[in-house]
This record gives sequence, structure tokens and C-alpha cells, in this order.
Amino acid sequence: MRWVASDDVRLAVFEEGDPGDPTIVLVHGYPDTHRVWDEVAERLRDRFHVVRYDVRGAGASTVPRHTGDYAFHRLAADLAAVLDAIGKPRVHLVGHDWGSLQGWDAVSRPGIRDRIASFTSFGGPGLAQARQFMRHGRRRDVLAQAVRSWYIGAFRLPVLPELAWSTFMPRVLERSMRRDEGLEPRPGHPADTLRSDARNGLRLYRSNMGGHSDRSGSGGGEVVDRLQGGDGGRGGGPAVAVPVQLIEATRDPFVGPALLASLGEGVPKFWHRKIAAGHWVQRSHPDVVARMIAEFATHVDGGAPTRGLRGARVEEGRFKERRKAFDGRLAVITGAGSGIGRATARAFAAHGAEVVCADLDREAAARTADGIAKDLGGTAHAVRVDVADTTQMEDFAGNIRTEYGVPDIVVNNAGIAVSGPFLDHSVDDWRRTLDVNLWGVIHGCRLFAAQMVERGEGGHIINIASLAAFVPSRLLPAYSTSKAAVKMLSDCLRAELAGQGIGVSVICPGFVSTPIAHNATYVGPDMRDSAEQGLARRGYPPERVAAHILRAVHRDQAVVAVNAEGKIGYALSRISPGALRRFARVTGVTRNPPFAR
Repeated sequence: MRWVASDDVRLAVFEEGDPGDPTIVLVHGYPDTHRVWDEVAERLRDRFHVVRYDVRGAGASTVPRHTGDYAFHRLAADLAAVLDAIGKPRVHLVGHDWGSLQGWDAVSRPGIRDRIASFTSFGGPGLAQARQFMRHGRRRDVLAQAVRSWYIGAFRLPVLPELAWSTFMPRVLERSMRRDEGLEPRPGHPADTLRSDARNGLRLYRSNMGGHSDRSGSGGGEVVDRLQGGDGGRGGGPAVAVPVQLIEATRDPFVGPALLASLGEGVPKFWHRKIAAGHWVQRSHPDVVARMIAEFATHVDGGAPTRGLRGARVEEGRFKERRKAFDGRLAVITGAGSGIGRATARAFAAHGAEVVCADLDREAAARTADGIAKDLGGTAHAVRVDVADTTQMEDFAGNIRTEYGVPDIVVNNAGIAVSGPFLDHSVDDWRRTLDVNLWGVIHGCRLFAAQMVERGEGGHIINIASLAAFVPSRLLPAYSTSKAAVKMLSDCLRAELAGQGIGVSVICPGFVSTPIAHNATYVGPDMRDSAEQGLARRGYPPERVAAHILRAVHRDQAVVAVNAEGKIGYALSRISPGALRRFARVTGVTRNPPFAR
């Protein structure tokens, strides 16, 4: 630790790592100290020169006398003093909560912004952007954010907030951390100085929010003008030239997604990444946060962008103006050599995704990948894999991660069918059907979900089931059993992975014109020709199923019944399952097998 003087306060500054490495400055929020960054700093210090400091009135730093001494221009002077002490021409700035508010002010403030190579923000919008959002955002979004921000008004009240922090609020904070984020207090967080830090920090709200701010030059009208290019309107010109990475903690109770979605306006170099976490994400997910900070700093310093950064880049500083819906995303699709798998691979590629086309038939997968490159100008790779083989699937998942990265979307589509009465099914018929249709899905979910969880940036898993998952059939006992299991597996997995930001959808198509009837195994009467003709007459193309799959990812839908018979069957399974059982009894072997997909 060393002391740095700034106006009438002394700041406690802490440094780790080699000063010759690129410098990352971590700024904490309210009511924390520099110790909230312990886990992240530990993970960065081998590659970066890491600098932290206690802001004025917090931790070991001294306490200014007046409320006005907490205004933004004083906080900016503190940051400038720390930068002077570091002696580097440019640093990478990271801010959380009030540290993020300070960062947004700094990247728009003359005299400081040129010294910041990049800014990573999470847990706090710029004050000017927040005011613009509250004035011009959609009414329901503004009201929702106002509810989230109730504490701002409470903290500006006289006497009562100080009394609360001196008595019961520290216990409330610890209980909240345990209950909402699964975090246990540890030495340094919450700090031993929490009560005094919280009381002193109340002046951040009183100085910068409300009538004091404009008179103090702290970031009210002055900062609004700077962020808008100085014209007083909503978009005068790019005011933040510094590259900005926004890390959105999706379960942060204090900052809503609509407010965060407005922060990219006026920021030409803007990246938006998400972590399924609460407010203190640097403590709950230190590996992910440290990796994101390091990736961004390295890229800004001239390194190649990672896949995560490529997918997070926001065009023209606006979330809604991404060129294509799945730009920069990696989609892995099994059974991609034909039918629904092939159509889905092409659909994701057409919307910007890089696609891995996996199939037991290597040549069929290659035809799909080649078609994507030639017809769509996309990027696709062909891989052979037997989804029923545990070792092959483990190697497949490991190779995907090594060669292309962790997938953002996985579609477990590979499937086979055996048609005929139950008593004509052999043990091998059952084993092979369950190995491909069920175990193949289990392998895909198990291996790729683990990668997604470790990465910490969410993802989506699509499992292809069938109308047969909820409509019984005398002709498809093994197939229907496997698809019903896939649906239940998907429901269970969706519940487990929701907290990790990973969506799970199960797609249940009715009759689709695919090669499944041609490729099926028939036991008992051979019905191949009639089954193929029936699916061909249905005329429902796999491309329409693919459209439902993309929509399920976009909307994070749980169960998607596709086409008329799929929707009717799903509705009847919930309203009158007895009717479906009676229908199954009267449908005999003279009827076409009800292949779905």
C-alpha cells in the first residue's frame, strides 16, 4: 500500500503484479472497499499490473469534511491523482457500482479520458445516461427501474440512513448476500469499516443526485452535455471514444436490463456481455469476470478478439442493431446431414452463426457444411460422431472446445426410429433406439452444458423430441419412449440450468417431410413405402421446424409443439390424455406409422 494525496484527502492505493505489464485499475462501489476485488485481482496479477484504491471516505482512505467533497469532479480528481502516481500514459479502467458511475464520468471528462485505454463497466450506469433513460425511456421500463432504485431516495433522507447503517443494515446486507447470491462474508468483504464506510458514502448520493449536482459541476447538466457531444440533445455526436465493455449481471436487483440496453447509445466501440449472477458478480464469478476483463484489455491493446468478444460487439453502439441475430455465435448441431438437422444448420448460418455440422455420415455432414459456405457465404465445419458412443461424444465435445471454443447453442437432433409392434422389437432394437435418441441427447447435454456453466456466459440447448413424446402409439413403442424421456430430461435440465443463464428448449414436431421414414427400421409388417408417402403428402418442410428452433432460442421457450398435429396432440395430452390412449388402442398396424420428424 502507498498513500496518494488528492486535494484534502489521502487515498490508500494497493498495487500487485509487474509494473511493466499493462495496468488495470479496479474501482469499487458503495459500500465496499478495494477488498471486494480480492478474488479478481488474484487472477489478474500474473498478467497485469493491478491497481486498486479505497475511494475517499472508504476503507483506509481519509474522510473529507463536506458533502460537496463527494461530487463527481472530486472523484475524478482522485482518479487523476492515482493515474499520476502510477505514471502510465494509459490504463484499463474497471468500475463496479459507484465505481462504474465514476468510470462513465471519467471516459467523458477532458483531461482523463485520453489516459484510459478501455473501460469495463458493471453494476452501475453513468448518471447522465440514467437521467436520459428516466426522461425518454418507455414508461413501463422507467417505472420498473424506479422501483429498483428506491434506495436512492431513502439514502438522501436526513439522519435515518445513518441510523440504519449504525444498527441493523450490516446484518441485512450479510443475510441478503447469503440468500440472494450464495456468498458468505469473508475477511475484507464486507469490510470491518462497513458501518463508517456506509455512513460516509451516503454523501455520494446527496452530492450527486438532486439539486446539489448541477451547482457542483459533479456530473449533472455538465456531464449530460459531454455525453451528448455538447449539444444538449439526445445524440449530438460520439462523446465516449474510449472502448467500453458492459458486463451485465442479469440478476442484479438494482439495475434493470432496459436501462443497461440504453448505455450503448453514443458509444461507437461498445461490447455487451452477460453473466447470470447478482450484484457482487466479482465475488460470485471471479474466474469469469477476470477472464472478461483480461480478454477486453488484451484486445484493445492489439490482440485478436476472442469468440466471446466477437459475439458481444454491438454495431453502432446500439443493442438492437446487431447485423444478424446470431453473429459471432457458435452452434453445434447433431444429425446435421439431412432433415431437420440440415435445415437448422443452414438457418443458424443464415443468421450469422458459425456452425459445426455433426453426423454419423461424414459425407452428409460435409455436404451440409459445403452448402452453407457456397449458398450462404457462412462458416461451417463437418464432423463425424456417433452420438450413442460415450467416448466419441467426449472426444467430440473436447475437440469442439479446443478448435472452435465453447458453443453458444447446441441442438441435439440426431435420431433413429424403429417401427412395429412392441412384441416384435428385439432387445437390440430397444438398445439402439435409446442409445441414439436418449443417450445421445444425454451426452450432448451433459458435456456441453458443463462447458457453458464453466464459461459463465450462458447459452442455449435445444433437444429435438417429437409429437410421439406425448401421443402414445402401438407402432412406435421404443421411439415414443425415447422421445418422452427427452422431453422430461429437457424439463429437468431447464430447471437446473436456469440459474446459470442457460436456456433449454424441447421441440416437438408433428409429421415433417424428412428422410426418417426411409431410414427407419421396420419390424413386423414392412410399411416403409406407405410411411414415406405419408410424410411426403404431409408436405411440412424441415425448414419450418428450423424457424421454430431459432425462435425458441430467441424467446427462451420451454416446450415448442410444431405444426397442427403437434399442437393438437400437445393440447390433448394436457386436456384429455384418456382420449389419446383410446386413439392409440384403435390405431392398428394397417395405419401409417405416426413418424414425427
